[in-house]
Amino acid sequence: MQDARTRQRRIRKAVFPVAGLGTRFLPATKTVPKEMLPIVDRPLIQYAVDEAIEAGCDTLVFVTNRYKHAVADYFDKAYELEQKLERAGKAEQLELVRNVLPPGVRAVFVTQAEALGLGHAVLCAKPVVGDEPFAVLLPDDLIWNRQKGVAGPGALKQMADLAEASGASVIATQDVPREKTGSYGIAATESFNGRQGRITAMVEKPKPEDAPSTLAVVGRYVLSPRIFDLLEATTPGAGGEIQLTDAISALLREEPVLAYRFQGTRFDCGTHIGLIEATIRHALDHEALSDAARETMQRALGEMGVVDLD
Repeated sequence: MQDARTRQRRIRKAVFPVAGLGTRFLPATKTVPKEMLPIVDRPLIQYAVDEAIEAGCDTLVFVTNRYKHAVADYFDKAYELEQKLERAGKAEQLELVRNVLPPGVRAVFVTQAEALGLGHAVLCAKPVVGDEPFAVLLPDDLIWNRQKGVAGPGALKQMADLAEASGASVIATQDVPREKTGSYGIAATESFNGRQGRITAMVEKPKPEDAPSTLAVVGRYVLSPRIFDLLEATTPGAGGEIQLTDAISALLREEPVLAYRFQGTRFDCGTHIGLIEATIRHALDHEALSDAARETMQRALGEMGVVDLD
């Protein structure tokens, strides 16, 4: 680990791999990218972007494919819409449209010509990221840190603080039931203190009896720029894909990589039930909608013969 005199630079750039086709959500994703599916009144991508900005990122790199324009359109300026809202005196809605990205934050779009895996998508961002530590956020994983209506620091900010202080790369992890380790990359660690520990190995989708722990890797990473060289040297696997996990396994043999058990709740919005759960939880916490949402759910459950939410 590094002391305060040699601590890692603060991350300023965040990479969002958004080139996937979202086939689980067809037919909706035939025209609407899964990253644009709404959670109450904002698309999934906005939650990930807000998390990156909170962590200190001012350059957002979206790795997309040549067919998906909705994400770029969302972050672009909508002159005609803004003019209509301004003329109608709808100041609140106008501010929402204008503040999708705050001043001083820029969006850069990079095309991934072929779907060659998450590692390849990250590698596509190298010309923009350059030689500095950076973040990777998978928008499918919506991570929400709220307790009794009070927001705490986002997962990426927690990780960026740790990376800056320790000089290490940091990988987000969460505990999963042992019977589900076969659905995740699992981290083996040393000196894990309940919140963090150095990763000694990463095992992709191990059987429960073979899993070295129940710490599953989820969609947040703070990475050393060394990862780019390692991705370029990674041998493609099945389907010609370059896996980020393989490059991280090589990185941890050269540099410290920490597993970090973040504070907050992860919603797997790459699944139908995860998207539904996130929508329900956000609706119940929404300042203007919470009472109506609770009443609606109680009424629906009552009609189905299910006990009251309380």
